[in-house]
Amino acid sequence: MARISLDCPSSLPGIPLSVLSVPMENKYKCQQCLQVLRKPVQAQCGHRFCVHCFKQLTSSGPKPCEACRQEEIYEEPTSILNSNEAFPDNAAGREIASLPARCLNQGCSWTGSIKEYEAQHEGRCEYERVQCEACQASILLKDKDRHNEKECEERTLNCKYCKVTSNFKDIKAHDEICLKFPLQCKECGKKKIQREKFNDHLKSCVKSKSACPFSDVGCKSVIENGKLSDHEHSSTMEHLRLLLPRVLSLTRTHAEAPESGEWQEDSGFGLYRAPEEGSGAAASNQSLDLDKKVNALENIVCVLNREVERSSITLEAFSHQHRLDQEKIENLSNRVRQLERTLTMRDLQISETEQLLRELQHCTYDGVFVWKITDFSRRRQEAMAGRSPAMFSPAFYSSKYGYKMCLRLYLNGDGTGRGTHLSLFFVVMRGKCDALLKWPFSQKVTLMLLDQNNREHIIDAFRPDITSTSFQRPISEMNIASGCPLFCPLAKLAGKSAYLRDDTIFIKAIVDLTGL
Repeated sequence: MARISLDCPSSLPGIPLSVLSVPMENKYKCQQCLQVLRKPVQAQCGHRFCVHCFKQLTSSGPKPCEACRQEEIYEEPTSILNSNEAFPDNAAGREIASLPARCLNQGCSWTGSIKEYEAQHEGRCEYERVQCEACQASILLKDKDRHNEKECEERTLNCKYCKVTSNFKDIKAHDEICLKFPLQCKECGKKKIQREKFNDHLKSCVKSKSACPFSDVGCKSVIENGKLSDHEHSSTMEHLRLLLPRVLSLTRTHAEAPESGEWQEDSGFGLYRAPEEGSGAAASNQSLDLDKKVNALENIVCVLNREVERSSITLEAFSHQHRLDQEKIENLSNRVRQLERTLTMRDLQISETEQLLRELQHCTYDGVFVWKITDFSRRRQEAMAGRSPAMFSPAFYSSKYGYKMCLRLYLNGDGTGRGTHLSLFFVVMRGKCDALLKWPFSQKVTLMLLDQNNREHIIDAFRPDITSTSFQRPISEMNIASGCPLFCPLAKLAGKSAYLRDDTIFIKAIVDLTGL
């Protein structure tokens, strides 16, 4: 009796009754989910189940058939559900596939057969309502992409300036603190100045305004940084007139002699003795000394003013050079970023080319493929730990323009073979010439674990079920795998096994090319 492949990861329970356009006959109903049978399986008692429902029923071992009990025909061992005693009911499957169907979704007018509904419409209807994984909103499938990109309140966005990931609701608040956010200088009009560099720009901006350095002595001018030197040069006399009262005030302070004859400090010009009352000659000499000091102070102010002008010119030159350096640095930074992007694209192209070369090295075009698997022990440990439960082989072809195929191997088993067997499956992949090929795929497939002594190979072969979606023309990159969950007991690979040498096994696939 044929074994049932119960390892299909995407198997679903029965098709809803309301999909049928005609009344459903009882023989088409799953005894578990009470829906229209999907990939029907017939137990030894004669009752039919969806393959998904049968897998769930027998996942923990054989179970009694509740339908037999309800019909009062229960009889052991016939009424015991056991995966080893069941078989795919292809006849019922073909009958169900031809039944008329319609879409349940409001607004959709699709009609066809059950087979077309499963293969082309189920799960793809634009009017099907799905739940957004982020915000839990109910949306139409046709609106899902637009919702995820533009409407979902919980969607995440990358800041286009600093690339930091933020929630949509927080992105505006992030813009207020983003160091890379572009600002515009209101003074000079320059745009795209990063926030972290904005203060530095204000200090060097030629249009930025600041108070005149002589504001402390009365100058009320507010000048642009780039015109400060011109202002100081054109307003020299005005600044001196503002400075003169301060100097005269200082001289008057020194002219007021203290009553005592003690020594007083004279702001950097040495010490002098205050004149005593009635000393006219001393007062006259003191007046002459003060006049000399005023003249000396005025000369000092003139010298200092010339020094300020020279310093302003030098500072302007330095500022101009700094601006040129900043522009050059910014241009070089842009060039570096452009080169980094170019290198990233080159690395990606090289990686894709290397992958293509690896595939071409192992590729065959005659339907025969030998897969050498090294480091078996390490890969088995990773499979047992759940890190890499499955391996895909390189692709191979039935001819240069023929079917594209590969193998899928579970080193620690899958489904009914988990932990006890190697599970090996055959996968039909989407190829470049699929439009020229005959579908569904119907060639006999032989899978082998090679005895490295060339004595007794482990062999399993099957002919594809042409009603299965695994052998229809691929819509995605590869179809659902189909094969042997109990391909080889792991016990045969223990000890000094002829199948495992130097921590390496060989798996061979042969596709019968008859009729192609």
